[in-house]
Amino acid sequence: MTAPSPKFERPFPALTPEQRYRFEVFGYVLIEDTLTPDEVARTRDAAKRLRDELRSKFDPADPTRTEVRGARFTKYTPTYQLIQQALEAEPELTAYACHPRLVGMCEELIGAQARITQVDAFLNSASEAIPAAAADGRYGFHTGVDIPFGSHTQNGLFHCNFVKTFTYLTDIGPDDGGTVAIVGSHKVNAPIRDIINLAHQNPALIHKITARAGSTLLFPETLIHASGHRTTPGERVTVSAGYGPVNYLEWSRGDGTPIRLSDGFTASVPASLHDLVHGRSHWDRNPRYRTLDQPADTKPVKPVPWPRDTMR
Repeated sequence: MTAPSPKFERPFPALTPEQRYRFEVFGYVLIEDTLTPDEVARTRDAAKRLRDELRSKFDPADPTRTEVRGARFTKYTPTYQLIQQALEAEPELTAYACHPRLVGMCEELIGAQARITQVDAFLNSASEAIPAAAADGRYGFHTGVDIPFGSHTQNGLFHCNFVKTFTYLTDIGPDDGGTVAIVGSHKVNAPIRDIINLAHQNPALIHKITARAGSTLLFPETLIHASGHRTTPGERVTVSAGYGPVNYLEWSRGDGTPIRLSDGFTASVPASLHDLVHGRSHWDRNPRYRTLDQPADTKPVKPVPWPRDTMR
């Protein structure tokens, strides 16, 4: 008899009723201590190591052309670097995207089994141009999916088919360039430009996220959000993972070219994580929904270690 494949254990529901209610009202919820101090340090070092490796190889005239184990800069200035599609670039980033608690939180908001769509790292520091931009309170607000297509309600709770985790690997104070969001915009199906203009006229509608290192911001991509302006010394480091339903289409790069994982990495994916990493071409998304009165599942979960020799 063939032994059953090991299961990928993650909590459900992953949020407490209070956390879920905060998400319903604001469009985001901050979860503290999702990573241990050791995980924070190792993941932060991995993001910086990847940035430095990319930077050592790129053409300054076009930093976005250089690729390291699938990852590349999609935005680059001396004070701001965005690295995208880093799923197999560093084992600590792979382990982050496969973290059972983070996946459980996202599956709760999706209402279905999840697959990874993207893994990114953000590194930014202050520049002379930022204080002037910060003075008028303007941000690069955006969303990743529209409300009619991207969301639905079940058991009176909001769900979205594109969900993000932003985990802060450095402490984030009010002037450290953390995420900013227009409160409640995840449910308001009005023209985005009108909502943004309204928020700029009424800054109380814009929430600035502050957090200590190891905390995770959980939100749907229907939420209007942006990076804040960093006006303090030092460097802010954040990692992010995106998730969609398990039968979501394969992600592609911004230019439309498909993302292909290496054969070595693909072969290294445990059977229990196959659907999370590769998705499943099938109509069934394995829907699962909570009610607001359900307590959080507090069973202990263990992150999945990822051997460095699987990285191409």
